[in-house]
Amino acid sequence: MISFRQTIMILVGASLMLVDSTVAFVPPSHPNAVPQSSSSSALMLSTSTTEGLIKTTNTPSADWELDCYSRPVMVGGKKLWEVLLTDSTGSFRYCKTLPSNQVNSKEVRRVVEEAIDESDIKPQTIRFFRGAMFNMINIALSDVEVVAKPSRCTFELASWLEERHRDVYPEMDGFKASMRDLADRPAFFDVRTPLKLPDALRGEKYAFVGLPVAEFLADGSIGDDNIGVGKICTVPEGVAADSFVQGIVILTSRAKALATWLAGTEVVGMSCDLRKRTMVMETDIDNEYLMARLDDEQREEANIFEEGKAALGGLHFISVQIDENEDPAGFWLLRDLPTGI
Repeated sequence: MISFRQTIMILVGASLMLVDSTVAFVPPSHPNAVPQSSSSSALMLSTSTTEGLIKTTNTPSADWELDCYSRPVMVGGKKLWEVLLTDSTGSFRYCKTLPSNQVNSKEVRRVVEEAIDESDIKPQTIRFFRGAMFNMINIALSDVEVVAKPSRCTFELASWLEERHRDVYPEMDGFKASMRDLADRPAFFDVRTPLKLPDALRGEKYAFVGLPVAEFLADGSIGDDNIGVGKICTVPEGVAADSFVQGIVILTSRAKALATWLAGTEVVGMSCDLRKRTMVMETDIDNEYLMARLDDEQREEANIFEEGKAALGGLHFISVQIDENEDPAGFWLLRDLPTGI
């Protein structure tokens, strides 16, 4: 069996991009791909409207994820508000509705404390991704013995929200599709300007590569023992095991320093702006860092990367290594947050 390190060596050898040059790499196609679920234990929960705690057979985690926001449902002429809690493995789901006149930090803290009291493992960290709710959630968690982290690395929560928007809210009395349509609309202007990555953390070489989805499943070669300080999100349900996940390998002599920095800054993912010809790293709630500028050939490679991400619902990876012969100092399997949640 080819190991994870050998796979990276093969692929990086096929596609190595210096700051000003690249070699095109197109992963093999698999026309006979068969869908394979990666988290079937939670499937029964997707259509549940039950409040309170529901557990799955997944291993509990001390990394929790929280959302408090209005939903596309009107109740008594007012928006439905919910607090949702889960952990990074999807071992439980906790849902509570709030009256619209009681949406405040005190009520959010009460719901969090109730969930903690009923949980098998107490949280060490609670992540939340909505910038609009930052102040309220931050205040709510300030009196709870957890580390509050504003971060878009809320992959289980995002999957749950997708399920609820698809299967739960449309079946509820008072559902208003137009309210979700408004949430789907992008801002007219995106005024964010990527920050310059500190010179001490910049990679010397980059490679666009692809890895089979099977490598991230139960019998795959990628696991906690060979991803350094990185993390692996759950592969979304229905992704074919023999399809390819697109990713970017960063080769740098400062791999340990860069990987440690990425772990601390809540790396969310990589994106390539084909119009601006830039490769950008996204972190926490809304920060961006400029990683590289793309020439014509690199732009074509970046287009393959973005198309591959879109085909797998935003799934992609980042690997930070000294060179192609070494295990990663940090490897992250990531997923872009879906719109309209």
